[in-house]
Amino acid sequence: MAGKLTALAVQRQKTPGMYGDGGGLWLQVTGKGAKSWIFRFTLHGKAREMGLGSANTFSLAEARENALACRKLRAEGHDPIEVRNCQRQEAAIEAAKAVTFRDCATAYIEAHKAGWSNPKHAAQWTATLETYAYPVFGSLPVRGVDTALVMRAVEPIWTSKSETAGRVRGRIEAVLDWASTRGYRMGENPARWKGHLANLLPKQSRVRQVEHHPALPFDEVPAFLRSVANQPGTAARALTFVILTATRTGEVIGARWAEIDRASGVWTVPANRMKARTEHRVPLSAGAQTILAAMAEIRIDEFVFPGGKRGRPLSNMAMLAVLKRMGRADITVHGFRSSFRDWASETTHVPSDVVEMALAHTIDSKVEAAYRRGDLLPKRRALMDDWAAYCGAYHPSAPAEMAGAD
Repeated sequence: MAGKLTALAVQRQKTPGMYGDGGGLWLQVTGKGAKSWIFRFTLHGKAREMGLGSANTFSLAEARENALACRKLRAEGHDPIEVRNCQRQEAAIEAAKAVTFRDCATAYIEAHKAGWSNPKHAAQWTATLETYAYPVFGSLPVRGVDTALVMRAVEPIWTSKSETAGRVRGRIEAVLDWASTRGYRMGENPARWKGHLANLLPKQSRVRQVEHHPALPFDEVPAFLRSVANQPGTAARALTFVILTATRTGEVIGARWAEIDRASGVWTVPANRMKARTEHRVPLSAGAQTILAAMAEIRIDEFVFPGGKRGRPLSNMAMLAVLKRMGRADITVHGFRSSFRDWASETTHVPSDVVEMALAHTIDSKVEAAYRRGDLLPKRRALMDDWAAYCGAYHPSAPAEMAGAD
């Protein structure tokens, strides 16, 4: 319908005030020059106002159409404001249905990373969720994540990787809390521990007590290696070599110079010293090569890490003795393989089969084993280089300090 206002008048109006167009539609001009559309109507004998948007966004013609729709609602006995609020709520619910857990996790990390003291935390969060949560429910609407789905993500690793599992559960809980606050989901948090998952899973403290190889959290490994570098003796060098190569004690103390190809950076462990009884090639990072260079300066026989007697390797208890001397009898040498595995799972995007092969683990699936021909050496080399870089630069003690075997 024709009104009192014109498009040109709306554009030129600068004086603060209310300017009626008719049919309840008004142009409001504020003291700062902002212009907006207002629909005035009466409900139950009381005057009410409803904003119809900025005049910079909606033209006069559009404002008249919106006002007409509001008048029709009033004629039908409806409150235009209440109808709009319901429509917005329904739209929000529909929008929430499309928001996935991955969307929320990404937004949560982005919102919190500036407040994290360690800039690597964002990458760690992403890696753990990509490894354990996203494959189960990452693409599902966050409003549909329930206890069963959370259990599918954490239960398989609850006892075998208890520390990682605890982090995963806590991070899922935080993301779901964020989603609830944002209005993307309702109800209890299915990842909550107290009074919920505590009824389904054993306590983390009890799980860790029964682990066979107590491990150092991977984020403590760099500082630990700096302390090891200050320890004298061959065993301390062997311990660092074990950590940087993610190998087993028996494989390292039995290492012979003939197995080392320093030019190509590969150590070939013969089948008779491997748990799986299969020859295993170990890519040597720059850090591992540094240790070998130091040991080569004091080479006395065929063993890379010689024992106290010529022709005899280092004792299998020597590295444990280093741990005890450092006051770390609470962890084991073998546990550093778990530290490496947790680091790879939580901070990298390396496929699990590459990590498992780096640890020289056997393939459970006979079909997969039959199809796998290579040993993924180039990929494992990149992984071990990243691990060594994460562990930090290593500077071995001078050869004179290493002369005595442990």
